[in-house]
Amino acid sequence: MRQVVAYARMSTDEQSLSVGGQFAAIEAAALAHGWEIVARFVDEGVSGSIDPLERPQCRLALAMAKGLACPLVVHHIDRLGRDHAHFVALQKKYQIIEASDAHGNKLIRSIKSLLAEEELSKIRQRTRDGLKELKAKAAAGDAEALAKVAARDAGRKKAWAVGNSAAVAAKRVNASLRADKMAHHIKACLYDGCTSYSAIAVCLNSKGVTTERGSAFKPMTVSRMMEKLGLTFEPS
Repeated sequence: MRQVVAYARMSTDEQSLSVGGQFAAIEAAALAHGWEIVARFVDEGVSGSIDPLERPQCRLALAMAKGLACPLVVHHIDRLGRDHAHFVALQKKYQIIEASDAHGNKLIRSIKSLLAEEELSKIRQRTRDGLKELKAKAAAGDAEALAKVAARDAGRKKAWAVGNSAAVAAKRVNASLRADKMAHHIKACLYDGCTSYSAIAVCLNSKGVTTERGSAFKPMTVSRMMEKLGLTFEPS
């Protein structure tokens, strides 16, 4: 069964499918194609214009997908982002699958990314127009408009608070999974006869295993990792 990491995003300025709806669509695709969803990540109240690598949850989702050498699945491409340059960069480094079109190729996904960027400009304009009208009414003393402005501000603060809390929890889970995976790789190198940090670094690099930041291992990096994991060269 193919492992996948699921990601959903919901912006306060969009009337898109809910987070629950996005995951339901991804789960349906997983059932249809025989995927195993190993983790779910969500960014709420986050604009699609923000670089995916700068979003707490998306960054963790991409790191896990890369660490497990499996695809990242989103309901639609616009859930990953609405900046085409960001998407092009991601598609070069990560496997990306669209649940609504699992067999789509890179060209199709790129076209959809361009359309998502175009839609973002329309969303922004609608938002600006709506806020301008709402604030004008609030400034004139309209009670309903004042209440909507207050509710909008409160909603944004709550969304960010929830997102930050979820990011901390997801980071802990991701760190634990990565630690287990790294311990397995290092133990395999020790079993193969590696007796120095340099030898283990060469062993890990030869297998394509990278550091959390995607860099090649060096002896000092291996030393710190083994100390953190409680691993030694002595047989247990």
